[in-house]
Amino acid sequence: MRRAVFLDRDGVINRAVVREGKPYPPANLAEMEILPGVADALVALHNAGFILIVVTNQPDVARGTTPRAVVEKINNHLASCLPIDEFRTCYHDSGDGCDCRKPLPGAIIAAANQHGIDLSMSYMVGDRWRDIEAGQRSGCKTVFVDYGYDEKQPVSFNYLVGSLKEAAEIILKELK
Repeated sequence: MRRAVFLDRDGVINRAVVREGKPYPPANLAEMEILPGVADALVALHNAGFILIVVTNQPDVARGTTPRAVVEKINNHLASCLPIDEFRTCYHDSGDGCDCRKPLPGAIIAAANQHGIDLSMSYMVGDRWRDIEAGQRSGCKTVFVDYGYDEKQPVSFNYLVGSLKEAAEIILKELK
C-alpha cells in the first residue's frame, strides 16, 4: 500500500483571497499566488514517497460565478510547477448531493482506491473545517492550517500548523 498527502488548494497551496474574514479562491490565474515554502514542502514530501493529491471544492462553478475553465487553468498551472500527482476537483455546490464535496470523503476514498493508498498512513492538510472532517471521515491523519478565518472551525485534528511548510516538517518527522 502507498501513502498520500491530500491537500486542499486555496489557503494551503495558493493564497486564499480573504474578504471580511472569509477565504475565497482566486478569481483568475493572475490573482493566484503560490504560498511561500510550498514548492520545497511538496518536493520533500514527494521525495519521501508520498503521492500528492489536491482535493478541492470549487462551488463557484456550480454557482455560475467562476467558469470551470478558470479553475482548470489554475490547477494546470500548479501542476506544471509543483510535484502534484493529481487534482480531484468538486465543482458542485452544497445542495447538489455529491459525495466528492468535502466534508464528505468521496474524493479521498476514490483516489485511495484508484492508487492503492493506505488511508491510515496518509494525511489530509487543509485550512477549513470541511477539509479536516473529510480527512477524518476517510481515516487520514489531519493537519489544520489555521489562519483564524471568521467561520466555523474544526472541532478536532491531529496537528495544528501555520503553513504547509510546517505540516510537511511534522509529516516527515513522523516517518523517522
